[in-house]
Amino acid sequence: MTLSVTLIIVIITCLVSIPAFTNRQLFDQFKHHPYTEKREKQYYRWLTSGFLHGSWMHLGFNMYVLYGFGGSVEMEFQSSFGSTLGSVLFLLMYLFTIILAATPTYFKHLNNSNYSAIGASGGVSGVLFAFILFDPWNSIIFIFLPIPIPAIVFGILYLAYESWAAKNSRDNIGHDAHFWGAIAGFLITIAFKPTIFLDFVNELVEGFPL
Repeated sequence: MTLSVTLIIVIITCLVSIPAFTNRQLFDQFKHHPYTEKREKQYYRWLTSGFLHGSWMHLGFNMYVLYGFGGSVEMEFQSSFGSTLGSVLFLLMYLFTIILAATPTYFKHLNNSNYSAIGASGGVSGVLFAFILFDPWNSIIFIFLPIPIPAIVFGILYLAYESWAAKNSRDNIGHDAHFWGAIAGFLITIAFKPTIFLDFVNELVEGFPL
């Protein structure tokens, strides 16, 4: 049986995150910490922090969303680029999205030794917005939103909330990473194949309720 790239990412994330729950040295070595990254040139943290989580709930929620949407997006990549190349590009999209989601906070917190961040949320947001790109009128149902809502509507609300929360919220959630991860996943997918954006626009127009 061949494992999907999505499932492999979930497994690797769990294999890194779970030991780090109790291994403080591993946790501190892999977390996104701009202050250290600048001074020690440890830019690998932009990626490794995406495989760390702070709790079982944090890990479980991110992997639930990733697995739920990643499989569909991975199949869309395979349909667009072929089985092998599609899987490789899907993996690259996910990894680059994690890195790009961490980049704005690096510049924002270069001199703040108290700031650090962890979690796959940036990459997961990228996968979610790639899903929206491929199928904007498909219904999305989340645990915290138990009613169907068109993916494109959810995406607009999501970006609006994360943008607001990044400026106003004090809840210790990486809203910057959520916002920029979503944008990165959307744009990277288009960069791989620009005609996907034209298909997206056509889907929006044809599916718009009149």
